Amino acid sequence: MNNSLSIDRLRKHFPVSGGMLHAVDDVSLDIGKGESVGLVGESGCGKSTLVRVISRLIDPTAGAIRIDGRDIGNIPARKFGTNPDRARIQVVFQDPTDSLNPQFRVFDSIADPLRRLGPVTGRDAIDTRVRETANLVGLPLELLTRFPHQLSGGQKARVGIARAIVVEPELLILDEPTSALDVSVQVVILHLLSDLRAKRGMSYLFVSHDLNVVKLLCDRVAVMYLGRIVELASVETLFDKPKHPYTQALLSAIPGTGYGEQLRLSGEPRSPINPSSTACRFHGRCPRGEPRCEKEMPELVTNEVGHAVACHFSDH
Repeated sequence: MNNSLSIDRLRKHFPVSGGMLHAVDDVSLDIGKGESVGLVGESGCGKSTLVRVISRLIDPTAGAIRIDGRDIGNIPARKFGTNPDRARIQVVFQDPTDSLNPQFRVFDSIADPLRRLGPVTGRDAIDTRVRETANLVGLPLELLTRFPHQLSGGQKARVGIARAIVVEPELLILDEPTSALDVSVQVVILHLLSDLRAKRGMSYLFVSHDLNVVKLLCDRVAVMYLGRIVELASVETLFDKPKHPYTQALLSAIPGTGYGEQLRLSGEPRSPINPSSTACRFHGRCPRGEPRCEKEMPELVTNEVGHAVACHFSDH
């Protein structure tokens, strides 16, 4: 596969009282050019930290991050904002209200990445690119002179998307981009994102709690639990034949989808602080847990059709 993003054994650990918090632990993931990959998991599983590391907002503890074959993981986060490779990877944040500068008019919010990173320079060229991008995301040009507080939630979302794609990135990270919007507006924005991927050929890493949205927008899905990817498969395979018990529990919690009675997980999640290197992170909540799971960490194993699962009993 010709990859836009490739991360290899990525780790992010934070020093805390009593040891190290393993927010991201040995995560490897490839996203092909033009592919949309969903990243799902409950709160606290490490999704947001993984996004911050990949987008180079914080530095990794270990591992490699490559965009189109170029290693960006060794560029310090404090310097990456002005690095030319910043244009290769952009983020659409969860809350457009918080992510837009309240003192910038819409035009300047969209133009700011161009002024910092290119690929066009000069007032006329920037003006043309901003207007083209506004049209591309369905943002009326008369709104370019307004401030964020003068916009609706859907309009702010379009500004956030325009700001991210104006530099023509290879990878767009979508961090729950519709969760702060009304349901009717969510549908419109999701259609917009789908159309943009088709027109621009960008790759997406789509982070969401909403598995129904992931099913509609993504080609593959990575399921994360306590800092590790526990299952990775095509959307069709994951939703039809989930193998990891955690994935099965997530899917069974979707109302009205026909996955049967909700699989309730007992016990408490293990602590991410100084976690055992030999025990399955899901052991203690898993309905299939056996003594082996306490003694041997399951590796993420990929079968012949590309379905990867980290479970000793995934074939049972």
